[in-house]
Amino acid sequence: MRFGHAVSALALAAAMAPPAQAAPLVFNPFVSGASLGALLGGNNDTIGFAYAGDKFVGSVYFGANNNQLYSSNLNGTGLALFGTPIAGFSGEIYVSASLGIGGYGPRDVYAGSEAAGTVVRLANDGSSQGVFTSGLVGGVRSIAFDPYGLYGNQMIVATNAGRIYTVSSGGVATPLANVGEDAEGLSFAPQTFGTYAKGTLFVASEGSGVLRAIAPGGAVTNAVTGLPGAEMVSFVPLNLGASGSPVEGFYAAAFPNDIQKADASQFAPYLGDAVVTSETGHQVWQVHFNSGTGLFEVTQIGTFPAQPEDGIFVTADIIQTPVPEPETYALMLAGLGALGWVARRRKHAGR
Repeated sequence: MRFGHAVSALALAAAMAPPAQAAPLVFNPFVSGASLGALLGGNNDTIGFAYAGDKFVGSVYFGANNNQLYSSNLNGTGLALFGTPIAGFSGEIYVSASLGIGGYGPRDVYAGSEAAGTVVRLANDGSSQGVFTSGLVGGVRSIAFDPYGLYGNQMIVATNAGRIYTVSSGGVATPLANVGEDAEGLSFAPQTFGTYAKGTLFVASEGSGVLRAIAPGGAVTNAVTGLPGAEMVSFVPLNLGASGSPVEGFYAAAFPNDIQKADASQFAPYLGDAVVTSETGHQVWQVHFNSGTGLFEVTQIGTFPAQPEDGIFVTADIIQTPVPEPETYALMLAGLGALGWVARRRKHAGR
C-alpha cells in the first residue's frame, strides 16, 4: 500500500476548533421520527437516505419493516412505503439513486444490505424491483455513482469485507480495490484534492479512522488519518446552493431518531472540501488541503444531533434533468443532420 499526505497528530489537534470564518453547522429535523414510526410499525431507526429526483427514499434498522424502504416528498413529508419488502435483506440497508448517465436510468433506486453481497434495483416509481448484482465478497455497506467519469460513470459498491467494486449498468461487478476493513463512506472529489485528481474516489472506514483515496487502476493511498469513527465522507459540491432551490443542502440519517438537514448556505466556506462525520463522537469535520503547507487540515465544523449514518449533498447538478452523455449528443446531432438533409431534398424537389 502506498502512503500519501497523512495528517499528523499535531496538525489534527491544532485544527479541531471551529473555524473563525463560519459558525458551527446547524441541523434541523427533516423527516420526523413520529411520522416514520406511524408508517413502519413503530420503527424510526433511520439508516439509509437517498435523493431520487421527485422524492427521497430511505431505510430503517433492525426491527419492524427493516427490509421495507420508504419514500417522502421533497419537503420530508408525505411518507409512503416504497416498493415491497426485499427478501434476504436485514440490518443496515444502504440506498442510493442513479444519475441518468453511464447507461443507468435516471433516478432508479439501488439498495444493498450488510447481510448480503447483493444489490437490488427498484424502478424510480417503485413499480418493479429485482436483483441487480450479487456474489460480492462481504455485505454491502455503501453505493455511489461516479459523476466525473474516472471510473466509467459506473456504480461503486463497498462491502464490510473491505472490497470495492465497479458495477456496470448491466450489473457486472469487477473488483477495483481491497482496503482490508469495513468501508462505509464513498465520495468523489469535485476538484483536484491535494495530489489527487478531480473525480478521485475516497473511502472512509470508521474502525481505523482513515480516509483513503482509490485510483482508477485500484491503487490505494492513505490520504488522511486520525478521524475517529469516520462514518461518512461527502465532498461539498462546488456549486452547492447555486440553484437557489430550498431542496439543496446536506441530509443525513440521525440514528435512531429521524432525518436531519443542514441548509446549503452553511457550507459556503467549505466548497470543494470533504465533510466527514464520526459515528462514535458525532463530530462533523472539514478536511481541507492547505497548498501552502502541503498537508491536509482537519477542522471540526459542527456536531451531529445523533449517531450519523448515511448522508448526501443535494445540489443543482442532481436536481436538474440529467445531461445526455457525449454519445447521446452525437446521435442527436446526427439525427438533426439527417433531418436537415431530408428537408433540403424536399425543398429542392418542390422547385
